[in-house]
Amino acid sequence: MQGISDRVHLTYLIDRSTPSDDELHPGSDVVLGLSQTPKTLPPRYFYDDRGSQLFEQITELPEYYLTRTETAILKSCAPEIAQITGDCELIELGSGNSTKTRLLLDAYRSAGFPLVYCPIDISAGILESSAHSLLQDYPELEVYGLVGTYELALEKLPKTHLPSRMIGFIGSTLGNLNPEECDLFLDRITHALKSKEYFLLGIDLHKSTEQLEAAYNDRQGITAEFNLNMLRHLNQRFQGDFDLTQFQHIAIYNETNRQIEMHLRSLRSQIIHLQALNLTVEFAQGETILSEISRKFDLDQMKKLLTEKQLPCIQVWTDSSAAFAVLLCQRA
Repeated sequence: MQGISDRVHLTYLIDRSTPSDDELHPGSDVVLGLSQTPKTLPPRYFYDDRGSQLFEQITELPEYYLTRTETAILKSCAPEIAQITGDCELIELGSGNSTKTRLLLDAYRSAGFPLVYCPIDISAGILESSAHSLLQDYPELEVYGLVGTYELALEKLPKTHLPSRMIGFIGSTLGNLNPEECDLFLDRITHALKSKEYFLLGIDLHKSTEQLEAAYNDRQGITAEFNLNMLRHLNQRFQGDFDLTQFQHIAIYNETNRQIEMHLRSLRSQIIHLQALNLTVEFAQGETILSEISRKFDLDQMKKLLTEKQLPCIQVWTDSSAAFAVLLCQRA
């Protein structure tokens, strides 16, 4: 039997010897976001080590239904997905902790299909650690990881090793894209797939404002700490002087745009310095920084959009309260 190192193959779509734009111009997106009105920050600054730990805690909160609901749906429907798609390579955008990936791999293995997994992530370290964990538990698994952005990877997917393939974009991450970004992303999925290949999508559905706002304003204050940790991360990374006690976490549901909007609100007029970026930022009392959106979808509208993108939905699974949906689409 092959060893673990023989079953993992990483392809670098980015030149490791060439500095990335972020390395050449660190914090340029912070400068841009804090210099505009209204102010914004890219959600990627949530995820330093502390932020990643806090997010894992969020997924286990009683108010935060998203992760456990999608996991329960996948646990139930994974065998059916395997039967519908047949002998199929799994491509996943973002490797994460692989909990949901394992549900799909278990289903394909139980159905007697070979296991080929292609995770895509910008971080080679994340790909290697998640692949190593999976390869220990699945001796028959072959991993072909792509190190690069989603956009680049979708343009350069390698030849599949099995008769078909399925791109998975689960975890309700589509909701973090605005309508224009969502439209472009689905175009890329369409162009990446051949006729009759599959797209697996997880989406959070529109529901009451009370339930949605509770999910992002938990009683323990973990989400607030997660949001405020972004400022701590900026302090550490760019020699900043944000006083976290002078900012407040706010999460509101914009019913018109059907999206949760997470903000950091300044509790007083203040001036912030980020020395490493040579940036000075003035805040008025009550002024906010938009740190994230999380859109909530109408199932029928999403199915219509997917059909327009030549990705008609062939099966939908939801939980008993229709809070979340997993959609299996097939390229027209």
